Amino acid sequence: MDLKFDANGLIPAIVQDHYTKEVLTLAYMNAESLAITIDEGRTCFFSRSRQQLWRKGETSGNVQHVVSITADCDKDALVVEVVKDGPACHTGAESCFFRPVYLSEELKAFSYEGLYRLIQGRKTDPKEGSYTTYLFEKGLDKILKKVGEECTEVIIGGRKEDREETIYEIADLTYHVMVLMVQMGITLEDVTAELEKRHVIDHKVKQERMQ
Repeated sequence: MDLKFDANGLIPAIVQDHYTKEVLTLAYMNAESLAITIDEGRTCFFSRSRQQLWRKGETSGNVQHVVSITADCDKDALVVEVVKDGPACHTGAESCFFRPVYLSEELKAFSYEGLYRLIQGRKTDPKEGSYTTYLFEKGLDKILKKVGEECTEVIIGGRKEDREETIYEIADLTYHVMVLMVQMGITLEDVTAELEKRHVIDHKVKQERMQ
């Protein structure tokens, strides 16, 4: 296929997670890096700032294994689907796209996706006085301690059969679990995929384990 490279010999490449379809990063390729990507089966880009080729994961180990490469209708942009070995972003985030610019009123009202993004933002862009930022600054042990405490509070509320208290404590637990997820680089899609696997195959396995 005759791709259309720009005046600098580059073409934008949108890297997407093969399983979750999450957009991971936007990078650029020239003819040489594209050829290397196809030949090696892992992403290789051209750095505009350093003016040189770079293989994703060369130093970090977070290699992206290429599943497919598709050009758009004008043949001047690429979508590269990958299976990744680790975070796509140099900050440690799963995707480079985590800074909210605009949220619809529906998303602002509430969604797990919106909350997750806000928590991510408190980790990557610390905010003075933010409790979430405080948790990230204290680190994993503090976050785990809070998750444990909130688990206990849920149990206490449930044992008392106090519906309102239990709802309140479940909300607290959910928030702290999501902080833990961001800390460990676990996405909502990761949890959804695990639940989907259990729905399909694990019911009988769990029964067998109980015998």
